[in-house]
Amino acid sequence: MQSNAVLRKVRKKDNLPLARMIRQVFEEHDAPQTGTVYSDPTTDDLYGLFRKTGSVLWVTEIDGTAAGCCGIYPTEGLESDCVELVKYYLAETARGKGTGRQLMEKCIASARELGYRKLYLESLPHFSKAVNIYEKLGFHKLGRPLGNSGHTTCNIWMLLDL
Repeated sequence: MQSNAVLRKVRKKDNLPLARMIRQVFEEHDAPQTGTVYSDPTTDDLYGLFRKTGSVLWVTEIDGTAAGCCGIYPTEGLESDCVELVKYYLAETARGKGTGRQLMEKCIASARELGYRKLYLESLPHFSKAVNIYEKLGFHKLGRPLGNSGHTTCNIWMLLDL
C-alpha cells in the first residue's frame, strides 16, 4: 500500500466522495448502471448502511481523500454463517499499488473475526481484473446467486470458504 495511505472504517463524511468514486468506476468500465450498486440508493449513505451489526466498510484514504473501499455485509437471504463482500472499488489513482489487496485481506480477516465461515460476492464481466483477484484468493464461481442483494444485473457469483 502507498506510504501516504491510511486504512480505516467508513465515516459519515465519506458518503459523497465514495458514492462519486464508485459511480466513476462503473462509468470508466462501461458497466451497467441499473440493477447494480450504481443505482442502489444505499450507495449514497454507506456510513448508514454499514451501521448494521455484523458489517464493516474499510476505506483507503490517500492524502486525506477516500480513494477506495471494501466491506462485508450480512445480505438478506444468506445463511447465518455467510457474509457478502461488497463495495470493492478503487479510484484509478489507488490501483496497482497493493491498496486493493490490503482492503480485500482486511475484509477477509474481519469476516473471520465476526465468526463468518463463508464469503460470497457478486460481480460483472466488466470488472474482470477484480474477478481474477478473487480467483487468486481462492473464490470459486457459482452457477446461481445466493441471498437477495437486489443487484439483478450481476451475473458472476463467487464463494470463498473461510
